[in-house]
Amino acid sequence: MDNRGSVPGPSPLAGPPAPRRSRRVLRRLLVAVLAGGVVAGTVLTLLPKERQERGVTAPAAGPRAQARTEALTTVTYGVPAALPGLTALIGRQEARVRARPRDAGAWAVLGSAYVERGRRTGDTADYPRAERALRSSLEARGSRNTAALDGLASLALARRDFPAAKQNAEQAVKAEPKRWTAYPPLIDAYTGLGDYEKARSTLDKLLALRTGAADRPAVMARAAAVYRDRGWREDAVAQLTDAAAAARTPAERAAWLAGVGQLAWERGDLPDALRHFEAALRLDPDQRAAPAGRARTLAALGRTDEALAAYRAVVAKRPDAGELLELGELYESLGQPGLAEEQYTLLKTAVRQSVAGGVDEELLIGRYEADHGDPWEAVERLREEWRRQPGIEVADALGWALHRAGEDEEALTYASVATDKAKGGGVRSALYAFHRGMIEGELEEYAPARRHLQEALRINPVFSPLWAPDARDALNALGDVPDEPLPGEAA
Repeated sequence: MDNRGSVPGPSPLAGPPAPRRSRRVLRRLLVAVLAGGVVAGTVLTLLPKERQERGVTAPAAGPRAQARTEALTTVTYGVPAALPGLTALIGRQEARVRARPRDAGAWAVLGSAYVERGRRTGDTADYPRAERALRSSLEARGSRNTAALDGLASLALARRDFPAAKQNAEQAVKAEPKRWTAYPPLIDAYTGLGDYEKARSTLDKLLALRTGAADRPAVMARAAAVYRDRGWREDAVAQLTDAAAAARTPAERAAWLAGVGQLAWERGDLPDALRHFEAALRLDPDQRAAPAGRARTLAALGRTDEALAAYRAVVAKRPDAGELLELGELYESLGQPGLAEEQYTLLKTAVRQSVAGGVDEELLIGRYEADHGDPWEAVERLREEWRRQPGIEVADALGWALHRAGEDEEALTYASVATDKAKGGGVRSALYAFHRGMIEGELEEYAPARRHLQEALRINPVFSPLWAPDARDALNALGDVPDEPLPGEAA
C-alpha cells in the first residue's frame, strides 16, 4: 500500500489509530523474553494492614481461594498466577469497586489484574479497562500511589509504550526505592528505549535489595533477560533454570521453563527447546509463549504437519499478529502463497484490534510491510518509532526496511547498531546478523558479509523457514572470500 504521504503512526494496516493517551507507567511485566517477558505466580500472604491498603480481604481456605491468592500475588507483587485465578480475582474486585468506588487499593488491584489477563490471553480489550481502573486509583489516593504507578507501568509495557513505562516506573522507584517490584518495569522500559547502561545499573540496584525466597525466582528471571540482551547466554540460562527450580506454583514454573525454551531456540538447540516448551504446556495450558515456541521448533525440526497444526491451534485460540506473521511465512517457505496471504489478512485484523486497545504495533507493521507490503511505508513508520523509542529491535527492523527499499548505505548504519555491542545491547541474534550480512553483500563488502552470514547460521542454522535458506544461498554465492578483519578491527 502506498502510504508515503501519511504521518507515521498506526498504519492503514491497523485501521484508524487509537488516541495516544498520556499513559503513565504500569506495574510490571517480567520478561516476556523473550517475547516475551516471562512471569508466574507464587502464593504469598499479605499482612492484615497490606490487605486493607490494597483493597482485598483475607481469602478463605480451599482451592478456589488459593487460586485467588495466587492471582492477587500476580497483581500486587508482579509474579503472575494461573488464568482461572485471575478471572476470579477480577470478578471479586469489580464487585468491590462497585460497592466502594473510592477504594484506591481495590481499583489498583483491579487495573493490574486487567493488565495481566490481557497480557496472558492476548485480548487487548482489557487494556482500556485497566487504564480506567488505574487512573481511578490515582484519583482516589494521589500521585504517590505506587500500586497504581506499578500497574500503569505494566500497562505501558504491554502496549509497547516505553516512554510512558519509564515515566511511571521512575516515579514508583522514587517513591519506594527499597521495594523490589518497582525495578523490573523500569529495566524493561530502559531496554525498550535503547538505554542499556541504565537497564544494567537498575538491575544492579534490584539485585542489591534483600528479597525473600518467594520473590527470588522473579528477580532471577529479570536478571536472565538482561544477561540475554548482553549476549551472556549461559548466564541467562542458568538464572532461568534456577528460577524454574525455585518456583512455587505450576504457572510460575511454566513461565520460567518457556523462557529456557526460548533461549534454547535462539541458540538452535531444537530438542532442548521442544522439551522445555512442552514441559511448560503440561504445567500451564494457558501459558502464552510456549505454544508458539513449540510450533516454531517443530517447523525447524522438519515436522511440518505437526508445526502447521500447532500454529493453527495457537492462532485459533488467540489470533496474535506476530504468530500469524510466523505462520504466513511458514506457508510461504512451503510454496503456498495463497494460504500465506490468508494469514496476512488475519494479521491485519489482529493488528487493528490490538491498536484499538492502545498497543503500539509499529514495529510489527514495519516488519510486515518491509517483507510483504510496501518497504517505503515500513521505513517511514520505523523512522518515527526509532525517534520515539530507539531500541535494538527497532534498529534492526529499520535497517532491514531501508535495505528492502534500496537504501543500503543508511541501512548499514542501523544494522550496525543492532549487532554492535558498543552501540546496542549485545544480544546474539541470528536474524540481526543475517540482515547485516545481506546489507553488506549488497554494498559489495564481501568479507564482513560472509562473516555475518556465517555468524547467523552458527547462532541458529534454522532461525527462519523463510530466511535461513536465503542466508545459505547468499553465503554460497560469495564463494571463498578471504575472511579479513575490517581496518578498525585489525587495529
